[in-house]
Amino acid sequence: MDLATFEWLLTEDGAQLLAEAASLQSSGADALAAGEALRRRATPERAAAAWTQIGLRAKASTKFGDLAPRLFFTPDGLEQATRRRVAAHRAGRAAAFGARTVIDLGCGIGGDLIASAEAGLICAGVDLDPVRVAVARANLAALGLAGAVQVADATEIDRRAFELAFADPARRTGAGRTFRVEDWTPPWSWVTEVLTGDACVKVAPGIPHDLVPRGVEAEWVSEAGEVKEAALWSGRTATVARRATVIGTGGLATLTEDDDPGPAAVDTRAVAPGDHLYEPDGAVIRAGLVTAVAAGVEGALLDEKIAYVVSERAFVTPFARGYRVVEQLPFREKQLRAALRERGIGRLTIKKRGVEVVPEELRRRLGLRGDGEATVVLTRVGGDGTALLVEPH
Repeated sequence: MDLATFEWLLTEDGAQLLAEAASLQSSGADALAAGEALRRRATPERAAAAWTQIGLRAKASTKFGDLAPRLFFTPDGLEQATRRRVAAHRAGRAAAFGARTVIDLGCGIGGDLIASAEAGLICAGVDLDPVRVAVARANLAALGLAGAVQVADATEIDRRAFELAFADPARRTGAGRTFRVEDWTPPWSWVTEVLTGDACVKVAPGIPHDLVPRGVEAEWVSEAGEVKEAALWSGRTATVARRATVIGTGGLATLTEDDDPGPAAVDTRAVAPGDHLYEPDGAVIRAGLVTAVAAGVEGALLDEKIAYVVSERAFVTPFARGYRVVEQLPFREKQLRAALRERGIGRLTIKKRGVEVVPEELRRRLGLRGDGEATVVLTRVGGDGTALLVEPH
């Protein structure tokens, strides 16, 4: 979609075409039939842009919820955009830090600008792509939010006029997603320069701990049990070295190294029926705070190299999912199959850590039959395979 086509979508005629495209989608029309209907009202380019936009809005509901039908997207911009609740957390943290103004260096379609404006920050965004800039500007307008957006090179912006800088470097090349910081746009060298001031930089959750500059806080964030990103906070915004933030249906909880007694203070021990097994959230694992979870549930590590915690007590914690251990089953596949069939298990949830198992393939090979439902945990303790039949808390 070029800039002229997108700007036409913002006109009254464009809005009518989008409404027709939405109606066709909701009626279940396929792309061919919808294209023919839309081309009777607009040029092929405009018809294609409207149909694509409605498809992107449907896809965007997982990130933007009920705002999605009012917003505009590009395919790459939607892919890189932060989920709304995660962006809101970050903007809220920036506001709590005391920032009043923020510059978004590479604003994309404006997801983080929306969150910043909703948090009461005075925000401005820049991006090299004129279409993304137009989309970001339209999205702010669609929600009645203030904010300035312009085409500019993030690496050439004078950031001194803003109290906080935010950046989300592109982590894609022509060959697809890249895990090499040298391939980011802007590059890692620019990121480290931004982090010399008061700043927040969104990075991939797999960022190595030893890559985080000294004095910078690394925060891993999960939503609904899935790790979404890491954020590097610098300058006055950095309060600890490592943080795990968990966003769930009940709200937000955070765990830091200050809550962690360290590996030396947490034992390892075997698990037995009647114990409670805890599976730490992915953000906790990424942040290296599993022993903090163990301390919080008055437990121990199942194995010093595997992120499972065992305790004699049942706790409700936002930082881990808990299970009651029912019994230990044979680890070998043939014996495991026999044990599950003997118990009438037909539907099986497989959790695993530290073992080379593909749950979908194992479930198919087990060929289970029965009316029962169960959860089994496959892991290793002291190098030996272990299968645990568990019940979720």
